[in-house]
Amino acid sequence: MTKKMAASFIGGIIISAVALYFAFKNVPLAELFYYLGSINYLWVLPAVAITFLSFMLRAWRWRIILESTRKISVWRAYHPMMIGFMINCVLPGRLGEVARPVILQKEEKIPFTTGLATVVAERVFDICILLLLFMLTVGMLQIDPDQNVTFGSYQLNLETLQAVFSGLLKLGALLVVGIALFSIGKFRKIIYSVVMYTPELLFFAGEKFKSSVRKKICEPVINILKNIAGGFTLIRYPKKMLSCAVLSVLIWGLAAFSYYLFSLGSPGINLTYLEMTTVMVIVCFFISLPSVPGWWGLWEAGGVFALSLFGVTAKEAAGFTLANHALQVFPVIIAGFVSTMFLSVNIRQISYQGKEFKNEQT
Repeated sequence: MTKKMAASFIGGIIISAVALYFAFKNVPLAELFYYLGSINYLWVLPAVAITFLSFMLRAWRWRIILESTRKISVWRAYHPMMIGFMINCVLPGRLGEVARPVILQKEEKIPFTTGLATVVAERVFDICILLLLFMLTVGMLQIDPDQNVTFGSYQLNLETLQAVFSGLLKLGALLVVGIALFSIGKFRKIIYSVVMYTPELLFFAGEKFKSSVRKKICEPVINILKNIAGGFTLIRYPKKMLSCAVLSVLIWGLAAFSYYLFSLGSPGINLTYLEMTTVMVIVCFFISLPSVPGWWGLWEAGGVFALSLFGVTAKEAAGFTLANHALQVFPVIIAGFVSTMFLSVNIRQISYQGKEFKNEQT
C-alpha cells in the first residue's frame, strides 16, 4: 500500500468516524450500546445469506450484459464485481466502478471502455428499479414537510428526497436515451463521420497536419467509441433485456428481504416487508448524495429519518440502522478481499489505475 493510498484509507476512517458522530450526536451512547446488545444476532446469518444471493444475481446479470461482447462464467463476473464493491466501501470517490473494468481488461482482455459501458448499463437497471420502487413505496406515504434530520450540511427531509428523485430520474432518462441512440448503427456512423471531419475545421492547417490529427486523435477516439458501443449491445437483444430486468427486480427484492430478516431480531422494529422496502429505498436515495467511503453517517441519518416515518424512536432507529449498515457492508468487504486472492489482484494498482482514469475525465 502506497503512502497516498494509506493516507486516503486512514483519512476515510477518520471522516467516517466524524460522520457517525454527527449522525448519533443526539442519541445517548449508553442507550445506543444497550440497544445494540439487545439485538438477536442469529438473524444475521439468514440476512447475510440473502445479501450474498442478491450479489450472485448481480454477477449473473452482469454476465448477461457482458455476453454480447465476450462470454464469461458467473464466477468470472462475480470476483471483479465484489472487488469493485469492496473498493467503494473502503476508498473515497466510488473508485470501485472504474476498478471493475480495469480488472476485466486484465483478466478477460475486454477493452476498458467496453467494460465501463457494461457497468453503466448495469447501473441503469438499478436506477430504473429504484425509481419504480420509490413511486410504489415512498410516493404513497404522506410525509410531513417539517420532518427533518440534520446531517452535516445536509437536511434529510421530503424536499431532499424529491430533489434526489428528480436528479436520478433525469440521469436515468439521459442514460437510457444515450444508450438507445448509441445502439443505432446509423447514429454511430454519423458520430464517427463528425469525429473524422473535425480536422477539416482547422482550415489554417496543412493537409499533412490534418492527416496526422486523423491518425493520432480521430481514429483512436473512434476505436474508443466502438468499444463503448460494444458494451451497450445488450439493447439489441429483447430477451436479454427482459432477463436483466427480471434479475434487477429480484436483486432489489432480496436486498429489501435482507433488511426485513434482520429487523425480525431487532427490538422495536415491527415493520412489514413493504415498509422495510420503503426504508431501504429512502436510505439508498440519501446515500446517493456525496459522502464518505462506505456511506458511514449518512446511511445512519437516512435510516433514522426513514424509520421515524413509521413511528420508530430515534434510539431504536439509530441502533438498528448502524447494525444493519455493518451487516450490509462488512461481508462485502470480506468477500471482496477473498476475490482479490482468487484473482491475485493488486488492489493498490487497480485503485491507482481507476483513480488515474477518473482524473483524466475531470
